[in-house]
Amino acid sequence: MTSKAPVNQHPSTQEASPVRVRIAPSPTGDPHVGTAYIGLLNYIYARQRSGQFILRIEDTDRTRFVPTSEQMIFDSLRWVGLTWDEGPDVGGPYGPYRQSERTEIYREHAEMLLANGHAYRSFETAEELEAMRQQQIAAKVPPRYNGAHRHLTQAQIDAYLAEGRPYTVRLKVPENQSTTFTDELRGPITFDHNNVDDQVLLKSDGYPTYHLANVVDDHLMRITDVIRAEEWISSTPKHVLLYAAFGWELPRFWHMPLLRNTDKSKISKRKNPVSLVFYQQSGYLPQAMLNFLGLLGGGMAQPTEQEIVSKGLNTKEGDIFSLAEMLEKFDFRRISLGGPVFDLVKLKWLNGEYLRKLTPEEFFTALRSTILSDSYIRAIAPLVQSRMEILGQFGDMTGFFFADNILPPESVWLPKKRTFEESLAFIAEQLTALEAAAWEAEAIESSLKTLGEAKQWSVKENFMLLRAILTGSTSSPPLVESMIVFGKARTLDRLRRFLDVQKKQANQRK
Repeated sequence: MTSKAPVNQHPSTQEASPVRVRIAPSPTGDPHVGTAYIGLLNYIYARQRSGQFILRIEDTDRTRFVPTSEQMIFDSLRWVGLTWDEGPDVGGPYGPYRQSERTEIYREHAEMLLANGHAYRSFETAEELEAMRQQQIAAKVPPRYNGAHRHLTQAQIDAYLAEGRPYTVRLKVPENQSTTFTDELRGPITFDHNNVDDQVLLKSDGYPTYHLANVVDDHLMRITDVIRAEEWISSTPKHVLLYAAFGWELPRFWHMPLLRNTDKSKISKRKNPVSLVFYQQSGYLPQAMLNFLGLLGGGMAQPTEQEIVSKGLNTKEGDIFSLAEMLEKFDFRRISLGGPVFDLVKLKWLNGEYLRKLTPEEFFTALRSTILSDSYIRAIAPLVQSRMEILGQFGDMTGFFFADNILPPESVWLPKKRTFEESLAFIAEQLTALEAAAWEAEAIESSLKTLGEAKQWSVKENFMLLRAILTGSTSSPPLVESMIVFGKARTLDRLRRFLDVQKKQANQRK
């Protein structure tokens, strides 16, 4: 049932306010290309309007927190050419800019919602919530919190608190109503509250969920425009309700189309490298990556036929532009809602165009700063020193560290006592195990050995298979140490590409 009086976005009075936008990545692993994509759009929007671009770190998910990830975010975004006006590393007037340092702020705001009746305490145990979920699944209804504790009496609440029972704080979504908000790219969007859960705002450990922290931070940091991926559209009604519960003015919402694989599925590490670190370590130029991300937004005007003729351009050259040109010509009204395709073929072509524009000295510098850097060669050298008799053997022993495409034939990688199918299945298991492993020698070795024991693959079979795929040979420098030097992003990409090629060849055989 839809209310006759939906919650609507009020006309914004922020047109006269200084524009302030933000990105808020989570330090849970390698920086994602999607972060750079959304970051670039926010950066362009702010700079075109003489506004401020803020970087905030959303690190309240402590179960997935990776200590080294925050610095990787800073380094990768700067590598691609983005800078920010406020953030954890540069400061600013609305800090702190790490959510883990703002927990008391969120608790205070949760108490405000409890006091004004827009939130309530939920005391169910994890077991009780799981039983509720299983009952709903059995009844073939969408699993969601059933609101059992939103009507507890004060006496019941006091009794639970007296016994020290943990609780979460949930948003009290108005029943039998709807929420309407305006998406600047799509127009009005309405959600029936029957499809909006009483979302947890404060977890039992005292940490906020994304929804509470996001809204509180955006308001206190005076964010005027929330520019994020379209996957957050379904969460926006909860955010609109929170703004209303606090009595705050809404920002403008812009939900950008998701990056897609060539088959139009959502971009994922299973089909494309999504780590910015991978592209940096593999020798892509930052200006090419930034140009490519600018194309994905769909907001750049393509040259007219007259410009193509007068400037002697071919059609593809119209795709080449600098950040300064993006700031001049990018128009958010041109953005297409069709998911932009993250096309590696196009990115490689674009990178090649930029490489060929470098002077010989610039090209040499690019090589020496990436795949031929002192630090990379210094890390490789100890792995082969004891195996060499003359320096000329260095290239023979280390070629796989520098090669882009290693695809050994079955005679090299397929174990003698294993079938093609079971080996391919095991490689997929290796990939999954390595994705989850910390990139340290002990963790990698332990993860692979645990997998081998579970799947009944000997250590020799297990490691020899991986060695053959990564190096193209059954003889190489120490495997795990080589993987550490080669890097997690490039190692996983090499495995994924190998699997993709073998699966295609297997399908062709059928």
